[in-house]
Amino acid sequence: MKVVAGGNVLVMDTGPGTMRRLLETGTTIFDVSHLLYSHLHPDHTGELVPLLFATKYPDAGRRRDPLTILAGTGFNNFLSGLRGVYGDWIDLPDGMVTLTELNTTGNDRRVFEGFTVETLPMAHRPESIGYRITGSDGRVVVYSGDTDVCENLITLAKGADVLICESALPDALKVAGHLSPSLAGEIAASANVRKLVLTHFYPECDGVDVRKECRKTFTGELYLAEDLMQIGL
Repeated sequence: MKVVAGGNVLVMDTGPGTMRRLLETGTTIFDVSHLLYSHLHPDHTGELVPLLFATKYPDAGRRRDPLTILAGTGFNNFLSGLRGVYGDWIDLPDGMVTLTELNTTGNDRRVFEGFTVETLPMAHRPESIGYRITGSDGRVVVYSGDTDVCENLITLAKGADVLICESALPDALKVAGHLSPSLAGEIAASANVRKLVLTHFYPECDGVDVRKECRKTFTGELYLAEDLMQIGL
């Protein structure tokens, strides 16, 4: 997911196909200023190695400003493991990438030029965090990452303009560590968000009316995420 804030281009998680979809929105990897990771599962990190490799070759000089990576505690060890496999193929020149590990046991807050990032732990993996991005104009986007029902997500999403929330499986097939449409709607309603965007659909969602299930608990603006969808604030 791409968020533009204060002239910065933020990408939240890099699953397979991220670079191609970015290009289809008119954004190259050299335009991306920040990568924000919710957790380490491959459907959320799978394109990190290709992205770093493509940034380095054939001309690393195309990136003029450092790439900032934000992620939960443990991401540095994860990246070191990738370097153990790929070596200097994914090492960018000195000063061209910065990694900031965020608190995974409580709240964290970081201020950047044009926006502020706040995070809280989510109920999925030990390193899982959700993000609240507040632009200089006060508008707010919240991204759940993967999570089960948790009070932290309601807190993080309170009064947000947009909540991008996972809804992996239909209500009848709900599993631990993930939300269903009506549960995502309940969280959005409790947080009084203006727009709810459901995402992270497993194939089982194709056989049900996801929108109808969510409408049991949420009456605000509702979107079912698709590749290349644009949502204004």
